[in-house]
Amino acid sequence: MVQNAQTAVLYNSQCPVCDAEIAHYARYAGKAGLPIRFDDLNTAALGQWGLNPDAAARRLYVQHDGVLVSGIPAFLVLWAQMPKYRLLAKFVGLPGIRQIAAAAYDHVFAPALYGWHMRRPGKHAPRASR
Repeated sequence: MVQNAQTAVLYNSQCPVCDAEIAHYARYAGKAGLPIRFDDLNTAALGQWGLNPDAAARRLYVQHDGVLVSGIPAFLVLWAQMPKYRLLAKFVGLPGIRQIAAAAYDHVFAPALYGWHMRRPGKHAPRASR
């Protein structure tokens, strides 16, 4: 992994979809020598993020130059750091497209992936606070 990376990604390796996508980005970043660190939320690395495991499992988080973002803004930051994906970042970041992508991620994709993650053996939904 890259030391002193300006960009770090927090992802869930126990989610097959998340793991496959982030593994792709990590391979690309490694081959290109990009200063991007990839942290699995299921390891001690989570402690560096200031997030609880449940919150971390609900969405993608990226920290860039000390700023933490999640969801589509996190993807935009990550893609902007990778030359192969900069055009995608610009396109998805366009007004209108960004809002549609964010709504789809926030209300469809992230909840579906989180629900799938919670239905996996050994996972339990967090208890509601009283």
